[in-house]
Amino acid sequence: MDFFHQIAFVVGVTILLALLAKFFKQPLIISYIVSGIIVGPYFLNIVNNFQVLDTFSQMGIALLLFIVGLGLSPEIIKDVGKVSLISGVGQVLFTSVIGFLIALGFGFDWLSSIYIAIALTFSSTIIIMKLLSDRGDTDALYGKIAIGFLIVQDLIAMLILVVISALPSEGFALSDVSFIIFSTVLKGLVLIGVLLFIGVKILPKLLKFVSRSQELLLLFSLAWCFLLAAFFQVIGFSMEVGALLAGVTLALSPFRFEISSKMRVLRDFFLVLFFIWLGSQLAFGNITGFIFPIIIFTFFILIGNPLIVMIIMGLLGYTKRNSFLAGLTVAQISEFSIILITLGIKVGHLASDILLLITAVGLATIAGSSYLILYSDKIYPFLAPYLSVFERKGKKVDEHSFVKNDSYDCILFGCNRLGYDVLRAFKKLNNTSLVVDYDPDTVLELAKKGVACKYGDTNDSELLDELPLSKAKIIVSTISNFETNELLIRKTRGVNKNCIIILIANHADDAVSLYNAGATYVVLPHFVGGKFTATMIEAYGLDLNKFLREKLNHLKYLEERRKINKEHYLYEIK
Repeated sequence: MDFFHQIAFVVGVTILLALLAKFFKQPLIISYIVSGIIVGPYFLNIVNNFQVLDTFSQMGIALLLFIVGLGLSPEIIKDVGKVSLISGVGQVLFTSVIGFLIALGFGFDWLSSIYIAIALTFSSTIIIMKLLSDRGDTDALYGKIAIGFLIVQDLIAMLILVVISALPSEGFALSDVSFIIFSTVLKGLVLIGVLLFIGVKILPKLLKFVSRSQELLLLFSLAWCFLLAAFFQVIGFSMEVGALLAGVTLALSPFRFEISSKMRVLRDFFLVLFFIWLGSQLAFGNITGFIFPIIIFTFFILIGNPLIVMIIMGLLGYTKRNSFLAGLTVAQISEFSIILITLGIKVGHLASDILLLITAVGLATIAGSSYLILYSDKIYPFLAPYLSVFERKGKKVDEHSFVKNDSYDCILFGCNRLGYDVLRAFKKLNNTSLVVDYDPDTVLELAKKGVACKYGDTNDSELLDELPLSKAKIIVSTISNFETNELLIRKTRGVNKNCIIILIANHADDAVSLYNAGATYVVLPHFVGGKFTATMIEAYGLDLNKFLREKLNHLKYLEERRKINKEHYLYEIK
């Protein structure tokens, strides 16, 4: 088969496995990696030209990190930069030291133990970003912190790869390593300075011209992402760092949400190819001699890494829930780990069987962490009573509560785009109202305006137990997640049979299930839009003047929304 037919066959196998995974409610990432294993050299051996597949997967990685960079505005870096840096560096140090001691305990020599320890240290930004996106938690506080310390890990991993690739196979001294690190860091700081200058002085003017054409804006964004990624790779840095910085330089642009939305489809397709490529590269052989080390290292990553992060975040004053959720994001090893071991074998530092060990640990931890992250909301309630040991006593840095009363007539969960109008309707009722939101910036902004509000995630059963649900007359949730709304109904109906509960659903089947669970009314946004349009046509007929009056009223409303200091509102109404 030529390469086109090979890709067609690979995508066909992948969709079959993905459908099976969806049917059995398993993580899709697992099906993608298994597809790569099946079409790889150890089974069907369908793909002969893995170099092209590797290129496609690198494009997916570049697009993912470019979109991550677009979201790294100065405000976000200011909010989570400290905890991300401390958690990222701390986790790397503790995991590498403990991993080194475990490897020595299994009889590996000191150089192999160093490589194994470093390989166990790094978590996969690509896999975690995919899982966070699937959960819709990239904007949650723990999601922002996790993305931050994963980027810190990537930068450290890049530095290590640069150092190893520059070292001779034997006879190198500590001074050689120090010089390489110093020169690499210096060169990196100079490049970052130049890029920041371009991002502040040149790109805004260029984007203002380019944005006149949607097609040109997409093409420019792709070119900026790939060219900068390629440039960084050529000068000795990693492609990933170049793609990330390409996004960071556009982070202050008013067009960043538009760019991000246009690139997501491309990112998702090429990322699927990355997971397939990753599965195809996993080495299999005689692992009987490594069974016990594989088990120990796997449990160390799945349990030890989250514990390390929870301890660090607890000491920094974060709640046990955010510490737990952020900790789960480091419960796997990265594709960097396999690249690192492969590089170590290539330069003559390692025996080839070390790759087999790391591959097995990687596959086990990627699968295990996928389940842990996707089902974390179900796992947390069982572990919550035992996690208090990781919390520092007193007020937590991520606890923002501006609750004034013991009871509220109206409670709004999620003050997002839909929540804005709901909150305004609550005010017109002249009843007491409370807002619960998982974005600390939103909570602080509402508090400045005198709105009673509390930071928290509606998925948190403990949070719902603390809220005055028993005395509420109406509860509105703008969160479309079915499991979250089902939990909210269950908690509310357990203490309040007469409360009006209004929820959001994306699908008609979910709406019916929520009605059966006890919802008073379920809004389906897509259906509402069509119904509103039909109502206007029925009311105004073909009278142009009536439509123009409605247009003026709508423009007035949109201008009111523009005044809200939320950039995603600005993008939504452009």
